[in-house]
Amino acid sequence: MIAYEILLMLDAELTEERQTEIVAHIREVVEKDGGTWVGQEPWGRRKLAYEIGHKGEGVYYLLLFDCKPETLDELGRILKIDDAVMRHLAVRRIEGSHRGAPPPVDTVVQPEYAGANTSSREEEE
Repeated sequence: MIAYEILLMLDAELTEERQTEIVAHIREVVEKDGGTWVGQEPWGRRKLAYEIGHKGEGVYYLLLFDCKPETLDELGRILKIDDAVMRHLAVRRIEGSHRGAPPPVDTVVQPEYAGANTSSREEEE
């Protein structure tokens, strides 16, 4: 079994029930083929950098599981067919890596060094 994660972007207009149904279906496929479901992290509704299909927002989920490569191929096929799935990206999961959701754009923290060069040379002399 190989550790994978899928970042799933669903249509923001879907109901909670439909979103849960899609994630549950993915879990069923993984477990049916002998894989292990590690967990899921709902990242919530986010504004898109550009519109996809005339939609400016999406709902993100990070899905974590272990499965065979053939199962991952089947998941990719299923996700491409479903119109509610706007985008998905499957990658191998690196154990010990940071898995948290990035902060929303409006709460980005400036690094400490961002204002370090604000004084002019005249003030230093």
